[in-house]
Amino acid sequence: MNHESLAGGVTADLATAAGELVSSLMLRPWGQVSTSIYETGRMVTLAPWLVGHLERIDYLIGAQRQDGGWGAPDGYGLVPTLSATEAILSALARGDRGPDLERLALAAERGLRVLAAWLGDRLELPDMPAIEHIVPSLVARINRHVGNTAGHAPLPLPDGMSYDALRRIRSWIVSGAEIPEKLLHALEIAGDAGGGAPGIRPTAIGTVGASPAATAAWLGGRWAQETDGPVRGHLEAVVRLHGGPVPVGLPITVFERGWVLSWLVRAGVPVEAPPEMVADLRAAIGPGGTAAGPGLPADADTTSVALYALSLLGAPCEPDSLWRFRSGAHFSTWLGEQGVSVSVNAHALDAFGQYAARRPAAAPRYEPTISGLAAWIRDRQRPDGSWTDRWHASPYYATVSCTLALDAFGGDASAGAVRAAVEWVLATQRPDGSWGRWEGTAEETAYGIQTLLLTRGGTDPRRVRAADAGQAYLTAWGGKEHPPLWHDKDLYVPLAVTRAAVIAAAHLAERARRPSQKETVP
Repeated sequence: MNHESLAGGVTADLATAAGELVSSLMLRPWGQVSTSIYETGRMVTLAPWLVGHLERIDYLIGAQRQDGGWGAPDGYGLVPTLSATEAILSALARGDRGPDLERLALAAERGLRVLAAWLGDRLELPDMPAIEHIVPSLVARINRHVGNTAGHAPLPLPDGMSYDALRRIRSWIVSGAEIPEKLLHALEIAGDAGGGAPGIRPTAIGTVGASPAATAAWLGGRWAQETDGPVRGHLEAVVRLHGGPVPVGLPITVFERGWVLSWLVRAGVPVEAPPEMVADLRAAIGPGGTAAGPGLPADADTTSVALYALSLLGAPCEPDSLWRFRSGAHFSTWLGEQGVSVSVNAHALDAFGQYAARRPAAAPRYEPTISGLAAWIRDRQRPDGSWTDRWHASPYYATVSCTLALDAFGGDASAGAVRAAVEWVLATQRPDGSWGRWEGTAEETAYGIQTLLLTRGGTDPRRVRAADAGQAYLTAWGGKEHPPLWHDKDLYVPLAVTRAAVIAAAHLAERARRPSQKETVP
């Protein structure tokens, strides 16, 4: 089968492609992440002195939609549109040299018009990190820009939001108290209060909160004195990755390695993880779990996927670090999380289940947790057979996470839930063979194929035909960019992770065509 144009430019040999991908994780240890409208907008406002400033402005102008907004549908456009509009207004107010000010003024006017329309109506917003703080902070900044400008009334806040929490956070930061790590990721909401805040210290690599915007906010007005300091150096390194625009989160070292290895090895892709990568992954898991990367708090999701990957690779690590995230019958992403995530709990089920499979003597200790997690996940399945989640815009991601975990470790009680999920995937395939929430995408198609072929009954001719059509779609996708679907302050693409998902799905579809060639997962 010819894979020369497989999504993301994968080469003809899937094993070679997988090996090259894993090698790239060592070559780019901070991670491979798409650019963000939101984060780039904040950098235009906070760091006009930083290399790539004009390129960031051009990026924002070029990404504006015909209707004047930025970002994805269904409420996902509010945060990036607020950020881009405010950034352009800031550039206009400074009279930045270089940009076409008339072009900027037109873009700002279009952004203000669409924001007024959205915020003047009832707007359902997605469950995004810090959205309840980000939106008020940006609305306040925009309202200060427009003031009493003719034709522009102050923008209202969405229903249920206020400035109260933002004021409390800023007072907290000014007090010099130690700030929770999860708040550091969105330090830019603090405005001037974040600059050099005494309770905040950059990491050894110079990042604050694994966020370019948060790092720039902490650096504040001291940038002129930090010409060769680690924080300035970190920002310069990040902006050069994409020639000016920046990602919403970096580094994501452990997150990226855990997900890439899990996708590939679970699907039986013949790939060898470098011993130093396995050692690093194991070393990252401490008593309190592990974070996605430096500057972020430890979380149950990254910890679970790292543990699961290690077990798949034959280097199981006892999953006791997950207990601190337990919250009743389920596991929270981090301590004090508001809301719940089914994908996090599916990954915890993977971690406990695969460890118990590798260490049968330890299995009795984890069996009550495994059965309890499976029941909790089953109870959150939607009537149509799918799941949705707070960390991804697509139900196909939540569904593949839950279905694979339940099929592998949920026992006979989960068989009905797995069948319902498979039927939902079959019923929602698009005529061109793809799957997707808003449109067919390679990433979501990969999740559809995995759901069909990595669960019991994967040799069912209906599933094989559907997967074959999905594989044809992946081949036709070519080198097009993956649209951002993962939740952070803005939607983003973890590029290596989505590439691994596509390689895994292509491998499964090809294997389904050759059922006589048996392969086993290590």
